[in-house]
Amino acid sequence: MAEAADFQGTRPSPALRRLRHLGALLAGVPLLAGLLQLPAAAPADAAGQDAPRAASGAGPVSVSVDSLTPSVPTEGDTVTVSGTVTNKGKQTVTDAHVGLRVGPLLNTRSGIDNAARNSDDVQSVVNPEINDKYSEEFPKLTPGVSRPFSISVPVDELNLGKDGVYQLAVSLAGQTSAQPWEQTLGVQRTFLPWQPEEAGTQTKTTFLWPLISTAHMTAETGSDEQQTPVFRDDELAEEIAPGGRLDRMVALGRDLDVTWVIDPDLLASVDAMTESYEVRGEGGDNTAGSHQKIADRWLAEVQQAVADKEVVALPFGDPDLASLAHTGTAVTGSLSHLKEATDVAVDTVESILHVKPTTDFAWPVNGAVDPSIIKVATSAGADKVIARSDTFEETGGLSYTPSAPRPIGGGTTAVVADALLSTAFQGDMTKASTSTQAVQRFLAQSLTLGLQTGKQRSVVVAPQRTPSASQAQTMAEALTALQDGTWSEPQDLAAAAKAKPDPAATTKVPPASAYPSSLRKHELPRSAFEQIARTQAKLDKFTVVLSDQSRVVTPFGRALNRGMSVSWRGRETDAAIYRSGVESYLDTLIDQVKLIDKSETKLSGRSATIPVTVQNNLVQGVEHLVLRLTSTNPTRLEIGGDSYEEQPITVSGGHSQSVKFTTSANANGRATVVAQLYTQDGQKYGDPVTFDVKVTEITATVMLVIGGGVLLLVLAGFRMYTQRKRAAAREAEEQNDEAVEDVDGPQNPEAPAARLTEESEAGARADAPEQPSDPAPDTAPENTDPSGTGERVDR
Repeated sequence: MAEAADFQGTRPSPALRRLRHLGALLAGVPLLAGLLQLPAAAPADAAGQDAPRAASGAGPVSVSVDSLTPSVPTEGDTVTVSGTVTNKGKQTVTDAHVGLRVGPLLNTRSGIDNAARNSDDVQSVVNPEINDKYSEEFPKLTPGVSRPFSISVPVDELNLGKDGVYQLAVSLAGQTSAQPWEQTLGVQRTFLPWQPEEAGTQTKTTFLWPLISTAHMTAETGSDEQQTPVFRDDELAEEIAPGGRLDRMVALGRDLDVTWVIDPDLLASVDAMTESYEVRGEGGDNTAGSHQKIADRWLAEVQQAVADKEVVALPFGDPDLASLAHTGTAVTGSLSHLKEATDVAVDTVESILHVKPTTDFAWPVNGAVDPSIIKVATSAGADKVIARSDTFEETGGLSYTPSAPRPIGGGTTAVVADALLSTAFQGDMTKASTSTQAVQRFLAQSLTLGLQTGKQRSVVVAPQRTPSASQAQTMAEALTALQDGTWSEPQDLAAAAKAKPDPAATTKVPPASAYPSSLRKHELPRSAFEQIARTQAKLDKFTVVLSDQSRVVTPFGRALNRGMSVSWRGRETDAAIYRSGVESYLDTLIDQVKLIDKSETKLSGRSATIPVTVQNNLVQGVEHLVLRLTSTNPTRLEIGGDSYEEQPITVSGGHSQSVKFTTSANANGRATVVAQLYTQDGQKYGDPVTFDVKVTEITATVMLVIGGGVLLLVLAGFRMYTQRKRAAAREAEEQNDEAVEDVDGPQNPEAPAARLTEESEAGARADAPEQPSDPAPDTAPENTDPSGTGERVDR
């Protein structure tokens, strides 16, 4: 490398160069081959010593064109070409120099395409260098060494003729020890559009600028009032952060005349990030999101970028129309999700961006269509389908590219994007050489298209859905050069769709057999739509019992839309994990409303009540549920007078409710009982709870014992009653005797003695010891004093 640097900048004179050519001639090398700049045949003794050439004819030295300015030169400009040369061979290259060569005018689009595919082929004929002074020399280029170059030449020196596209070849000529004569060892062709004057009829060009990402939000939300959303990853924050892919898309598209094509799911996801949100961790634990400021900034920039611009809203989540058409329609309810995704698109975009979008356009993957795709695409209300010319091919043998709109029947218009222009920015654009070649090729195709005919045509460019940051940069450079050029003018997509169709253009939709197999193999399988339908059925049954359905319908409905997104193509495993996660989380919520398990219940007697408890662990109340308790053996155990009984259920969030059922036993033994929740339309809700009820019937012996005990209680009560009645009568008799003695004392002298005798007997009874068998007194001791006025006397 140091040796090569010592000779950098020195160059033999033209006379010395001719002398070397003469020496080569005397050595037996054919002069004609050198003059034509064709690779000379290697001598027999040099075989295997030089680097083997690729089948395409690439030389041992790689030439890359990293920059060509201006991309579209005009009168008086100076064209500057910069790049690098790299010796990829095994031998040192000496006496080398880089020069510019202007190739022939390319009159056809296919010619440009062929030249691009063989851009480094040294086998092709190359015109002579334009001038020795517009070159750069490399006296020595050792293997593996790269050297930069930059050559500037006035456009007048290029000798460009009429309007059109010219090949501009940058070649390296030099010699090796095995082939010691000057020859072309490497070349890189690019394209130079030339139309210095304003075109009389300009092509109207529509460029779609997509803002689309992958699915990031899950169906999971927090239990708080705001329903904090949960993201499956934090990759969206990287895309919208400064320098991220979506950040570059917005920044670059702001100053371009483009039609914005937006997935509302992207806007909804970023809008959710402006508030509190969580990100699912690797271990399943959620962490708080922290990119609110980034989300606010990005949304504000999008609002400014789309102001006064045409905005096309795709259905929410960008559903895969081809997959729906080929496998989804076999599953009932799949098309209803497309309709829902379309219905929410307008409100989502308008509420966030404050512009009213159009939803008249459907965009199948890569613009590939067949009759079933057209049918599905228009089923949700779109009447325009963005197709692409590599599948919607011309069959009429036209010598020019027709306008984009094609009426295909039923009031539907196929807007056919140009395939060569739309695919110009695919591949790795991080390399400056690849990006520069893509820009020049795009411009060359556009100019050649405009020169095909004097008719004014509407052309649509539909690039890949999710361009990388480098691809977006390349697209912006190409579109800026195009809009600054002289042969094209921008046009909105709606205007392109309304343009006058070319009567000679093909309007027949390609058959299903023509659909590309490379696209079909990446479609969502039928099992994906079956899982989505199963999840939807569970969701429908769940929401009817909720007091606030919106807390569940919205997050799960949008998650199901994401489950059929185009972004899952090529990511089958991730797609299956996402859909299963949605269904699993819904199952978890459904299980929050359940019956509490019961153990065996014993039932003594002919009738009793059995409680069954319903638990609601949701944050909202449930209603419109019915609890049914069923006896599997109603001849032994009846519930509510029949084999089962139902009761309505309403349970507040975070609470439980016990419901009692009346049962009747007809025989002894064990009876199995099943408790099951139902929705009001008769659909089972949750798992049943089964438990046994052991019935013990009352026997005749037990009845006799109980009856005898009752009889004894009755007899004891009667005896106590009669004793109290006799005592009361005796008390009354004694009081009467005392009254008579007070009045007729002298006439009855025995009265005191008799009374004394009675008192002695009473005292003797009082002094006698109490026997254990004596009944307790049922009244308090009597008061011998006369009753006071109004005093109640017990009888």
